[in-house]
Amino acid sequence: MKEIRFGPNTDDHDFNFKVKHAINFLGEGAKVKASVFFRGRSIVYKERGEILLLKFAQALEEHGKVEQLPKLEGKNMSILVQPKAKK
Repeated sequence: MKEIRFGPNTDDHDFNFKVKHAINFLGEGAKVKASVFFRGRSIVYKERGEILLLKFAQALEEHGKVEQLPKLEGKNMSILVQPKAKK
């Protein structure tokens, strides 16, 4: 399992860079756990973190399928994506 971490205010370029890495990980057959970490008062942006993770899952739609929808655990919100079966 590989983990990719985001902040709640991650920019588009950083987001796209991490999506490319996730596509490589899924191509190798590894599961990808994407998490948004909230530091200090950034926990008030929970909606922004959830939108970011759903956007991430949508970007990986053709390479993997979502195993676990966004779930908040303490100060981390995470999503789990597993690779699609090879044909």
